[in-house]
This record gives sequence, structure tokens and C-alpha cells, in this order.
Amino acid sequence: MTSLPTLAKGRSAAGKPLHLVGFRVGNEEYCFEILTVQEIIRIVPITAVPDAPEHVEGIINLRGRIVPIIDFRRRFRITGERTVDEADRVIVVTGTGNATVGFIVDGVSQVMKLPAEDLSPAPAGGAGCDAEAIRGVGNVGDRLVIVLDLDKMFSADELTTLTGVS
Repeated sequence: MTSLPTLAKGRSAAGKPLHLVGFRVGNEEYCFEILTVQEIIRIVPITAVPDAPEHVEGIINLRGRIVPIIDFRRRFRITGERTVDEADRVIVVTGTGNATVGFIVDGVSQVMKLPAEDLSPAPAGGAGCDAEAIRGVGNVGDRLVIVLDLDKMFSADELTTLTGVS
């Protein structure tokens, strides 16, 4: 049996269930570890930032803290246009070093527990250039969910540029 990766905050995945927040983008379901999710908010007015990367929608002021907002679809090159509707949300997440970003998603699905033995490694070479951001693929009922590793979604330089946190 392959050993599972170490989770953020130094906890071992072996034998312990993962506590995840699931969300939808297009037809797929993704998850962040629940401890990285600061909050989930409705879409609010977003201030555009000149010369920002294409996937950066802009910034918001979240109770005095400036948070960059990332369009998940554009960041991970998911095809299909995003249509704005009532289900859209911003998932505000905080990674290692207190770098906080928000992701625009099509909807939040559920909080779930995934037994560690139900997490399979991401398929090698099949997930494109951002494959390192995928911690693994989990079976939840009759569907597959993609478990993301927040700390590997951006390079250190990109995260510093986005958040000012190095």
C-alpha cells in the first residue's frame, strides 16, 4: 500500500479521516481541507487590479483585510464560461504562512469526512501542469472528488505577489 501524503499543519493522513469542504466548478467536485477554509461568502463587489494575472478577478475588503479573488475556472483552465447565479460563492482559504485568497466557485456542496484509505493518488501526467496541486482523488458515495493541496496551488513568488505574504 502506498503511503499517503502528510497533511498541512503536520498531521499524518495515515488512518485518520480527512475533513473536507466540497465545492463545484463546472461538472466537477473539488475539496479543500476544512482547516484551510476561513469562510464561505456570497459574491461581493470585486475591485479590479491593473496588470493582474488573467485568473485574478480582483480584490475585496473582508473586514479590514484585503483578499485577492481568484477565478478558479481561469486559474486551472477549466473550459466553459462561468455564468453568475445565486449559487456562486467565494471560498476564502488560508494556507501556510497566513496567505489568504478567495476562490470564485459555482457552489459549495457539502462538508464531508473521507477515510484516508479512500484517497487515491492523483493520476500521473493526466491532470496537466497543475497536477502537483492535487493531493489525491477520493471516493464519496458514487462520485469522485478531487482533493486539492492549497499550499501547492501557487508558486512562492505568485503567492507573494498576490497576498504580500512571503
